[in-house]
Amino acid sequence: MKSINNILIANRGEIASRIIRTCRKMGIRSIAVFSDADREALFVAEADTAIYIGESAPSQSYLNQEKIIQAAKKMQADAIHPGYGFLSENTNFARKCVAAGILFIGPHPEAIEAMGSKSQAKALMEAYGVPTIPGYRGNDQSEERLTEEAMKIGFPLLLKATAGGGGKGMRIVQNAQELPAALQAAKREAQSAFGEDELLIEKYIESGRHIEFQIFGDQFGNTIHLLERECTIQRRYQKVIEESPSPVLSPELREKMGEAALKAAKALNYDNAGTVEFIFDSHTQEFFFLEVNTRLQVEHPVTEEICGLDLVQMQIESAMGLPLQIQQAEVSGKGYAIEVRLYAEDPTHNFLPVTGKVLKFEAPEVEGLRIETAIQSGSEISIFYDPMVAKLVVWDLTREGAHRKMGYVLQNLVCTGTTTNQYFLHKILRIPAFLAGEYSTHFIENHIETLTRSEETHTSNIYASIATCLARWQEREGQRTLLKSVPSGWRNSFYQPQQESYVIGGESLQIKYRKLGETFHMFHGETERIVSLINGNSSNLHLEIDGIRFSFDISQQGDTYFLHAPQTGNVTLTLVDRYPEKEKEKIKGGYQAPMPSQIVKVMVQKGDEVKEGDALIVLSSMKMENTLHAEEGGTVEEIYVTEQGHVEAEALLLKINPT
Repeated sequence: MKSINNILIANRGEIASRIIRTCRKMGIRSIAVFSDADREALFVAEADTAIYIGESAPSQSYLNQEKIIQAAKKMQADAIHPGYGFLSENTNFARKCVAAGILFIGPHPEAIEAMGSKSQAKALMEAYGVPTIPGYRGNDQSEERLTEEAMKIGFPLLLKATAGGGGKGMRIVQNAQELPAALQAAKREAQSAFGEDELLIEKYIESGRHIEFQIFGDQFGNTIHLLERECTIQRRYQKVIEESPSPVLSPELREKMGEAALKAAKALNYDNAGTVEFIFDSHTQEFFFLEVNTRLQVEHPVTEEICGLDLVQMQIESAMGLPLQIQQAEVSGKGYAIEVRLYAEDPTHNFLPVTGKVLKFEAPEVEGLRIETAIQSGSEISIFYDPMVAKLVVWDLTREGAHRKMGYVLQNLVCTGTTTNQYFLHKILRIPAFLAGEYSTHFIENHIETLTRSEETHTSNIYASIATCLARWQEREGQRTLLKSVPSGWRNSFYQPQQESYVIGGESLQIKYRKLGETFHMFHGETERIVSLINGNSSNLHLEIDGIRFSFDISQQGDTYFLHAPQTGNVTLTLVDRYPEKEKEKIKGGYQAPMPSQIVKVMVQKGDEVKEGDALIVLSSMKMENTLHAEEGGTVEEIYVTEQGHVEAEALLLKINPT
């Protein structure tokens, strides 16, 4: 057995915090690495010690193998835990660790290499009797050959990068007309994310569910699976909600899929944590191998909650050379667990990632709630990394109970200062098809209108405006030093109330009010509401509006206010200046960056003629690509950016002179 006393964590964010927690439990010294963007990050403070490894761009820090190896040597680390993402499935990095005499906490390099190519993985699984999806995998990656094979397979089909995961380099192609552009985009994204652009083509199963089995092995040839996770609810090919047990697996199907997962593990002589992913056809009840993730999964807490195990501890013990402490016959699941991923993104704008500062992060106390995050009040959401804010995990004895608790958590979680998918997630939990477990990977797409529409937005905005108005009134009252006996906002004409105006999501709201005794009479249009200020301060306000009690959390940046109450959700509003500056004129034909971004590719040149819908610029933010398209035809008059450069939100990218 090898001794591990110090572990360097070659990762960041919530997974670094998660690994630190187990290290502390096991009496192992944790060493964090950090970039410029993460100097003040929570995980850096949580570690026993930390070492700087470079600039914010991942290529200069978390993906720089030599810097991480040198940091491990300098800090005398016995082992490196790669977490997930970054270098966790990089064969070369695993081998460099071994060559440097440092334990790599993951499977042996040959297993990573075998699964690093989806095409090779598929061939290996076929050899071991694991069912696979019909498709093409091959060395000939010419556009002509890929097109020929695609036509043989038929549409719809799926293009997938053979390296990596997380939806990068993946495209669904519905017809032959879409194929050329999809091939180019998938190859470009794969090259950017994984350093190689090889693709495989598979028949696309439209009614599919994404079900995965957690596997574990040791260095003595023992392998087990730790049951399944249902990961079907996805957007942009990335998981949003995971739960276990799956609502569609019978005991017989669970046993059959578990056996297939163990075959996959045996094929690899697997010796650490991994996940065998399957696509399950709801119509035919068939399942097919997708891939093996040779690392710890983002959603591993779901398995930990139902099995009562610490998978990170099991990883460390396996790397030390200890045999598995549990056998397959002893594996059993208790109750139900559900995990939702809280992202800094805007579901109403195609899930565009959002940067900014989290002004307040506070979760309710709920029995069975587990929060995995490296975010706290004041944390920055950076352009350079994944936009996940937190993983919220709830356990209960029943699926209904777990869902009900999660709904309560999402309704009462305070995360203000930036846009998140919090209430999008909450709405998913209220859709009958989800509650019944009747869904496919198209669930979000099929319910997008319901999930992004809010029938109660207008009323919520009015309540938030009232709360902001009274918070500002209370602040002014606290600052008064003269004529304190005169009522605030006193007018010599009783019929002239005070008023304030706000802008909320493009909607303008004007609130007028009078204070009469201990109550406020507040008006929006012709509607009057009687409001009592119960108590509060600059960050919390307790009100009674028309007899209903509200408790608002309030954060402020300049003239922008961020409010949360269980009845309203998160509301962002901006105070309208009584003497507003003239609005900056928008440049006609100008195209602006929708968010802080890196310029991946400029698709046009100055003087080019473009037509409506043509691709103009490919942007990357938080590891996701977005393409700007021409809104109308015209001539490219000017281009203001260069490839690989960085721009802020609303930066002018190019200008088109309309025809």
